Amino acid sequence: MFTSTTSVSRLAIAPSQVIRCTLAQSGEAIARIGKNPLVVGGVQSLAVVQPQLQLALEQQQLTTAFAHYSPDCSESTLASLRTKVEQHQAGMIIGVGGGKALDTAKLLAQQCHLPVVTIPTSAATCAGWTALSNIYSEQGAYLYDVPLERCPDLLLLDYSLIQTAPQRTLVAGIGDALAKWYEASVSSGSSQQTFIIGAVQQARVLRDILFQKSLAALQEPGGEDWREVVDATVMLAGVIGGLGGAQCRTVAAHATHNGLTHIPAAHDSLHGEKVAYGILVQLRLEEMLQGNQLAAAARQQLLKFYGEIGLPRSLDDLGLGNITLTELRQAAEITCSPNSDIHRLPFEVTPDHLMAAMVSTKIQEEARKK
Repeated sequence: MFTSTTSVSRLAIAPSQVIRCTLAQSGEAIARIGKNPLVVGGVQSLAVVQPQLQLALEQQQLTTAFAHYSPDCSESTLASLRTKVEQHQAGMIIGVGGGKALDTAKLLAQQCHLPVVTIPTSAATCAGWTALSNIYSEQGAYLYDVPLERCPDLLLLDYSLIQTAPQRTLVAGIGDALAKWYEASVSSGSSQQTFIIGAVQQARVLRDILFQKSLAALQEPGGEDWREVVDATVMLAGVIGGLGGAQCRTVAAHATHNGLTHIPAAHDSLHGEKVAYGILVQLRLEEMLQGNQLAAAARQQLLKFYGEIGLPRSLDDLGLGNITLTELRQAAEITCSPNSDIHRLPFEVTPDHLMAAMVSTKIQEEARKK
């Protein structure tokens, strides 16, 4: 008989099913998950999706209700949606939209002990794949994340739907996915655990795919390279988070994003845009505090790549060039709070260090131009 003295651990690596199909073809697959679906999404996403999705569900004799998440993936939103689950006697949750809509649907399903289907409407994040939800305040400031018991029961990937999203969302998804390598290699690059080694190596592969194919993908939406980049941002990035778990998830890039969300002016930029900028901040910290020349070279490589595809390279590019010193310090202090993932870096970071890095992400590049 096998016995073990190790503690119980749960791995949530991937959705139970991933199906590439159009919304019109989705009804049968969704009907196998449950009855009486409550569809949760943003106002714009539901307006785009509802006609086709409702028809597909009606063809399966499913009684469907639709609900907007608002104002964010927040505690008050979730409380309101739990009431709607009870009113509809929902047997499953369908999340439709971007990262916050999908995070809301996943956590709602867990709270109500229901299966969940995710239907991303853009390639801006891997939220349709992962067993994680981020909670924000009603004002849009990041508060905390919630690890979920499992990944979604079904991820539906409709390329034609994702193609209707603004190209900016795919660019943001590229930025978010790139962070997997720069964060995982720092937090877990020396790990001897099999799955974490696999996650770090997959993160490197993901980075290389994005470097090689992103520009061509953006030049030909709907083409072969475009589909490969969508797969990379929506699914392969999720695989890495599933394999590596919390140890291989976030370091300074996402921590910088989390701090920036506490500045109201930052809400005009997308999640992946702030994360992409956060990668530059992380590399700049490695340069400044460790004298790491590999980090300096990596930052220069990213600055060139960002310029080619349209990712932000500075606070100015994020629309934050006019924020006050007080606002910047507030964001830096939140980013450096005791429980922040920034402390996964192998050196101490203070708010002063972080502020210096945040205002100098383009240094050296600008010096060479003079």
